[in-house]
Amino acid sequence: MAEKRNEKGQILYLVIPCYNEQEVLPETSKRLLQKMESLMERGMISRESRIMFVNDGSKDRTWEMIEELHGQNSIYQGVKLSRNRGHQNALLGGLMTAKESADMVISLDADLQDDIDVIDQFVEKYYEGCEIVYGVRSARDTDTFFKKFTAEGFYKLIALMGGEVVFNHADYRLMSRRALEEMENYREVNLFLRGIVPMIGFKTDVVFYERHERLAGESKYPLKKMLALAVDGITSLSIKPIRFIVFLGMFIFVCSILMLIYSLVQHFLGNTSIGWTSLIVSIWAIGGLQLLAIGVIGEYIGKIYLETKARPKYIIEKVLR
Repeated sequence: MAEKRNEKGQILYLVIPCYNEQEVLPETSKRLLQKMESLMERGMISRESRIMFVNDGSKDRTWEMIEELHGQNSIYQGVKLSRNRGHQNALLGGLMTAKESADMVISLDADLQDDIDVIDQFVEKYYEGCEIVYGVRSARDTDTFFKKFTAEGFYKLIALMGGEVVFNHADYRLMSRRALEEMENYREVNLFLRGIVPMIGFKTDVVFYERHERLAGESKYPLKKMLALAVDGITSLSIKPIRFIVFLGMFIFVCSILMLIYSLVQHFLGNTSIGWTSLIVSIWAIGGLQLLAIGVIGEYIGKIYLETKARPKYIIEKVLR
């Protein structure tokens, strides 16, 4: 691998998960083709490099358009999942399929909000010996205050809970075949690739870029899905929430002992009070904490349940090569 890495012109695959992307596919495919041809003409990548679209159970004409693109130019490849499995599973399916033929793979979104002009830098760092190169946003000036606040809070919360993630990095990254082969050994059903990839190790680097506006259509990650991704990320990477419950339970137990001592002292001093408010507040507080604790533990038990079933993360119905 080291000797081969010194020779430019290796095979690059672009893997693009797609879910109802018929509005952006024509422009996306055009721009990606121009970028790939530019890299080929300069000898940076092989003529065997490909653009692979992964159809994640789209309900519009996304798959039909992928088939049309494949028929027009063999550089376009397609992977059709049997049903919608979510962005992370669709991305993994594409990565594992591309791994069979590629020396390096770059994953990116179909809306091209990720700047494709930095693909050149990704490839250069690969030839410098990097197995993984992360695309990191240089700024969030185009985001609303709410989006910026929640996104940055998400990364900080993951780090606080013990997860190793790259700040302001989503799924725009380059991975070598060696890194993909190692990632294949992570067989958990509950996927959070942003947390799994840093666990692989090897030589890594980052490329900074500015994120653009979406070409067309609507975002496939509304607030509901972002919250679900955050929960998956935290519970997949860390057990700190359960440990937090343990310490919280100890804290409440200590408080109850102090309240007992306080009540006894007040009783012997002859100070009596009705105490209705404090009693109700205590019941609601402890009851709420108990429900929260049961919910957190239940989330982990549910994940264990899914892991023990060992169901396939995705099923590939068709591949266009």
